[in-house]
Amino acid sequence: MPAARSPEEILQEEFWRERAAVLGRAGESVANALDRLGGIERVIARRLDDLLRRECEGDATEAPEGAAGIRRRMIREINGEIDRFNAARETAKEKYYWLIVTREAMGLRRHSWVEAAYRVPARRARLPERD
Repeated sequence: MPAARSPEEILQEEFWRERAAVLGRAGESVANALDRLGGIERVIARRLDDLLRRECEGDATEAPEGAAGIRRRMIREINGEIDRFNAARETAKEKYYWLIVTREAMGLRRHSWVEAAYRVPARRARLPERD
């Protein structure tokens, strides 16, 4: 039968569990933000593919607005997604920052594995909206 634990040991164990939970929530928050970024990146890639395919193949059934109008509309939609990506990226950067602050507050000073696991992608540039 295990020996009875002292109140200090019980508190110490509770302290370590709470630290682990706080770090877990902070890491999960960053991971969720990065997942959202990944979803937006896939939408952008799909729309860029559609634009490229349209420019390479053309479209026999042109809409009343014409090819240039369709291209402008597609680029505006892509730029809207890029803006959404950049806003979500700022949120991810902030969540990453708070993860590092939390780690530092807990005395953890080496963050190289965190940097590798939670890499925030670079900001995306908007497409030029010319014909």
